[in-house]
Amino acid sequence: MSQPRNSKGGGGGGGGGGQGQNGQSRRRRSGRKGKAKPVDLWRPVPPLAEPAPIVPAGDPTALIRSLGEPPLPGAGAEMAIAAVVARAAGLAEALARVGGLVADEPDDVADEPAA
Repeated sequence: MSQPRNSKGGGGGGGGGGQGQNGQSRRRRSGRKGKAKPVDLWRPVPPLAEPAPIVPAGDPTALIRSLGEPPLPGAGAEMAIAAVVARAAGLAEALARVGGLVADEPDDVADEPAA
């Protein structure tokens, strides 16, 4: 036996309690006091300082390994994560080299005597 539907939203999985006539909750309606002031996205900004030279990491996977075994099922998760991190570090270094941002020689290599 079918029952007539109520136009006020009774039954039928409409969901949401505490809604007013236009379907918005009271909390949401009362929160709108005024419009937000627009921001000028294209305003001039001061120039940035020259970036410091970038020294590539000797072992980019050291931080990931220090966290221990990843909680992922199956073998090879640690190797897969290390491969992704190493690839990302390689790409970051390549971009820094193209931009001329890589330090000439890392500090730890400069302190070692030449063989």
